[in-house]
Amino acid sequence: MLPILPENFSRWLSAVLEIMAALFIFALAMLLLTAAVMYVVDRMQTQHAVRRNYPLIGRFRYLFETLGEFFRQYFFAMDREELPFNRAQRSWVYRAAKNLDNTVAFGSTEDLHKPGSIIFVSSLFPPLEQETCPPEPVTVGPFCRQPYTTRAIFNISAMSYGALSKPAARALSRGAAKAGCWLNTGEGGLAPAHLEGGCDLVFQIGTAKYGVRDADGRLSDARLRELAALEQVRMFEIKLSQGAKPGKGGILPAIKVTSEIAAIRGIPAGQDSLSPNRHMDIDSLEDLLDRIAQIREVTGKPVGFKTVIGSLDWLDELCALVRRRGVEFAPDFITVDSAEGGSGAAPMPLMDGVGMLLTDSLPAVVNRLTAWGLRERVKVIASGKLINPRTAAWALAVGADFVNSARGFMFALGCIQAMQCNKNTCPTGVTTHDPRLQRGLVPEDKAERVAHFALNMEKEIAMISHSCGVAQPRALGRQHARLMQDYGRSIALNEVYPLPEPESMIGSPRPFRRRAVR
Repeated sequence: MLPILPENFSRWLSAVLEIMAALFIFALAMLLLTAAVMYVVDRMQTQHAVRRNYPLIGRFRYLFETLGEFFRQYFFAMDREELPFNRAQRSWVYRAAKNLDNTVAFGSTEDLHKPGSIIFVSSLFPPLEQETCPPEPVTVGPFCRQPYTTRAIFNISAMSYGALSKPAARALSRGAAKAGCWLNTGEGGLAPAHLEGGCDLVFQIGTAKYGVRDADGRLSDARLRELAALEQVRMFEIKLSQGAKPGKGGILPAIKVTSEIAAIRGIPAGQDSLSPNRHMDIDSLEDLLDRIAQIREVTGKPVGFKTVIGSLDWLDELCALVRRRGVEFAPDFITVDSAEGGSGAAPMPLMDGVGMLLTDSLPAVVNRLTAWGLRERVKVIASGKLINPRTAAWALAVGADFVNSARGFMFALGCIQAMQCNKNTCPTGVTTHDPRLQRGLVPEDKAERVAHFALNMEKEIAMISHSCGVAQPRALGRQHARLMQDYGRSIALNEVYPLPEPESMIGSPRPFRRRAVR
C-alpha cells in the first residue's frame, strides 16, 4: 500500500512541476527563436558559402572542425601516429614525471622496420652495476674567469617568462634545482620566478635584448654585470634563431604582455612583443665573435650561441676565423636547434618548411668542429624534440655534450598538447596568464614532476649506454647505434656520419665573406 503524501507536499510538488514545465517551454521557445534568427543571419550573410546555402545546418561544420582536433587526439589517432608528439611519447613523459613504472608488456608498438629508426647496438658483455659510473663532468668556457662545470646531461631548454606562466616558471626553477640540471631563461629576461628554486641558469640574449637592454634597446654592459654578479647565472646564450621560426624573431601576443612581464623585458605593457628577426649589432661572423668576446669579458662567464642550421658553409668559415684569431675567441658552446622545434607561436610556413632537422645538422656541426680541431674547445648542445631516452641517447652518440628539451618539461608540468600556447587559454596553466587557469598548476607539486622527469631521463639514457657496453652515457659513440634503412636493413651511424680526422681542415684556405646588406 502506497503511503499517503501530505497535502502541503502535494501542492509543493505540483507547483514545482508547473514551474519546470514553464521553464522548459520558455527554453524551447528561446531555442526556436535563436535558431530562426541564426537561419535569417546565415541566409543574408555573404562571407560563408556553406552557411548561406545550408543555413543553420552549415554551422555544425565549423563546430565539428574545431572539435575534430580533440576527438582525433583522444579517440581516433593510434599511439604512434599523432604529431607533433604521439600518445606513446607523451605517456612515457607523464609516467616518468610521476615516477611511475615505465615498463611495457608484449613487445614494442614502434615500427622498428621503418626507415630512419634508431637501433642501439647491445653488448655481449655489458658492465655490471658496480662497474658503471655517473656521467663525467664537463667544463664549459675554459678561458673564462668563471668556467661552468656540470655533470648534468638533460637540461631545460629556452622558454621565456611571458610565454610561460609564473607558476610554470616557479615549478621549473624548483624542479631543476632538485634534479641538478640547468634552466634556460629564454629571451624574455630574468624573472624572480627563475631565481626562486636556486637552480643553475643560462641567460638567453634574444634579438630584442630583453633584460639586458638600455633605454635605446641596445646591449647594456651594466645590465650584463648585474646579471653576472648572480651566482645562479652560469652562462650566457646569444639566440640567433630557434627551431620553430628561423629567420623570425620571438612573438608574444599583447594579451600575455602583463605589467610584470613588460617591466622585466623593458617594453610597454599590453602591446605585442615582437623581436627583430636578427640582432641589429651582429651582421657577420666577425661581429658574432666580437659580441661573444665582449659579453665574456664583461661577465667573466661562458658565452655561446643558439641557432637552427641551414647552410653549412658558414660553419667552416666560423671555425677558420676562430683559428685565425685564436681558440680563446671561440664560442664556448653552440646550441644546435632543430626545425622540429616549436614550443611557442610561429608561422606555419616557417614551422613546416625552414631549417635542417637535427638528424642532419647535429652530425654536421660535430664533424666540422672535429675537422678544425675545436671539438674539445666548443661544447655542443642538442635541442629539438628530444623528449624520450632513445632520441636523447642518439644525440649523445652522435656527439652532443648536452641535451636540452622544452616541450618535454612542458609535458612534465601537465601540458596535454592542447595547441593553445599562443592564445592565453592553455587549459593546464602552463602558458597562460589567466589566474583562473593558472590555479590548476601548483608549483610545489609540479616541481617534483619536473625533477622526476629529468632524473628518469638520465637514468634510462644511462640504461641504454650500459646495454651498449659503456660505463656512462657520455661514452656513447656513433659505433653504438644503427640507422634503419629500407628492406629491414640497418647501417652503423659511424658509416652514415663518418667522423673526419681531427684538425684535418686546419690550413685550408676559406673565404671570409661579410654578409651584404641591402
